[in-house]
Amino acid sequence: QVQLVESGGGLVQPGGSLRLSCVASGSMFSSKTMGWYRQAPGKQRELVATITIGGATNVADSVKGRFTISRDNAKNAVYLQMDSLESADTAVYYCNAVFHVIRPLRRDLEFWGQGTLVTVSS
Repeated sequence: QVQLVESGGGLVQPGGSLRLSCVASGSMFSSKTMGWYRQAPGKQRELVATITIGGATNVADSVKGRFTISRDNAKNAVYLQMDSLESADTAVYYCNAVFHVIRPLRRDLEFWGQGTLVTVSS
């Protein structure tokens, strides 16, 4: 079973930085897409950023210019460098990975991490 383990969350002051990491274990091949989503209290889970195995990225407008997503295909890891953090960035951040499998059926399988809390506060 693939497991996603996030790390790097914590408490940071506005304007500060954090780097989140997520490693997918239990897979013999690289995920085709990995990314980060977040959910703040009272709000729906939303896309933060995704990155494909080829390096194509999709970044939410709310974090463009502040957050940078990257990945290491060999490690099945994805990272989120968060700079110029704002109080609105406070949320639980979830790692996501999508794998394409061919057996027993050709399909995409999606996995989620347990989440890591990012709190931006003075």
